Formats: sequence, structure tokens, C-alpha cells
Amino acid sequence: MEFKEIKKEVKDLGCETLRTDSDNFFEAVVIKEELAKLHERLKNFFGEPAFPSKEKLSFQAQETIKGFGGIMPGQTLYFKNEGRDSTFAMIWPWQDGRHTTIKIIRK
Repeated sequence: MEFKEIKKEVKDLGCETLRTDSDNFFEAVVIKEELAKLHERLKNFFGEPAFPSKEKLSFQAQETIKGFGGIMPGQTLYFKNEGRDSTFAMIWPWQDGRHTTIKIIRK
């Protein structure tokens, strides 16, 4: 599955708000009821989350995500390294408990 396909999979969930949809960056807001489906689709593309995880986040992943806000407890990171390119998804729940921002980036 390629970057544009994972973006389509997420868009098909019915995002509440589509913020950005470009060649290498996708950002949207999804509602709580769609989170299980979102995680399922991301796992199909990326595998298990890189964060949180029993494994320490790789230095490459840390450096790659730093410019996009990094990752903190309560958030989820999916990360896939494909040679010189990295693709990752960052899931940031809102404090309202109902909304979640999803960013999918190819760098």
C-alpha cells in the first residue's frame, strides 16, 4: 500500500474535518467512534505502533518526527522506514475526549 492509498483509507472513514491533503502530508480530525477503524487501517499499513510500545523509539524515528511536534504520552505513532523515505502517522487525541487529529506524513 502506498502513501496515497493510506490517505484514501483514512478519508473513507468520514473525517469530521480535512485540514491538509497534499502529496506528502495529510491532516484531518476524526471523531471517537471512528478510532477503532482508524487504528485497524493504520496497523494494516504500518504494523504495530512504534509508540507506545515495549520497544524504545528508534533514533531515526525520533529525529524524523521532531519537526512535526514530536510524540508524547497519550498519543500514538505509527512509523515505517522504506530506505531513504519514512512514512508515519501521528494520532493526537483532544482533551474533549471526542476528537482526534491524525497526521500522515511521507518524508
